[in-house]
Amino acid sequence: MNRRTFIRATGATAVAFGPSSSLLALEADNAYRKNIGIQLYTLRDAIAKDPVAALKQVADDGYKQVELYGFPNSDAMISAAKDAGLAIHSSHFEWDSVVNPKDAAMSDFAKILEKAEEIGLTHLVIPYLQEGNRKTLDDYKQVAAHSNQAAAMAKKAGIQLSYHNHSFEFEPKEGGKCGYDILREEFSPEMKFEIDVFWVKVADLDPAALIKEMTGRVTQLHLKDLKEGIKLPIYSGVPNDAFKELGNGIIDIEPIIVVAKAAGVEYCHVEQDQSPDPLASIQESIQYLNKL
Repeated sequence: MNRRTFIRATGATAVAFGPSSSLLALEADNAYRKNIGIQLYTLRDAIAKDPVAALKQVADDGYKQVELYGFPNSDAMISAAKDAGLAIHSSHFEWDSVVNPKDAAMSDFAKILEKAEEIGLTHLVIPYLQEGNRKTLDDYKQVAAHSNQAAAMAKKAGIQLSYHNHSFEFEPKEGGKCGYDILREEFSPEMKFEIDVFWVKVADLDPAALIKEMTGRVTQLHLKDLKEGIKLPIYSGVPNDAFKELGNGIIDIEPIIVVAKAAGVEYCHVEQDQSPDPLASIQESIQYLNKL
């Protein structure tokens, strides 16, 4: 399967989900809305200044859970989240422990698993690939092999390992295939995906269609919006102002949340990589979700 097999951002989603938007209205007790999470990277600057105050606002805004970043070096976030009454199920972690392990036993990742067990995490997510790990399709095959080994280790600890995408994984390479094709082909059943809908859209693909196509393989979603008027696809960085609060861009969030349930997604997390006022942005995004 190559990139051309993905359903592009056309009218396909409307066809897949029916003609009436009223049919898509989220029920008041929608599981994702009731338990909406936030990827705390959004608030990294506020957390660096005062993690207790930042996490208190997260809870006051109505978020119910948080996804950590930088694990295992996340103690301040963990403590502040627990004090604020926020659940912690998932974290992004130091990816080189899996992608570029220092030894065959992945001893660094084993230590990360130990700490993850201690604090009760059920999900760990590979958040990124450096350029040197994604130049060729063979690079992606190596990433998949290491990920499968780590996923087997994580499963024994009762933890699900997943991979978080950006847009570079969808860039066509040899034979028209992309890195995401390789990950989908090579990942073992124990290795899953966390889909970031923003970066899928930046690659000029339809996030809802992709989630549906990957039913049973997607454990979590990152929800964020994309500024109107940006020429797509983009396989590298985007301008800081490309990141928008939910409802302020071109991504139709409601069909994504609807299809997530059928696809077996466990958790949805709001994220906004860049914002001039992240604390205000997360308020706006959750207010949008509560109005759907």
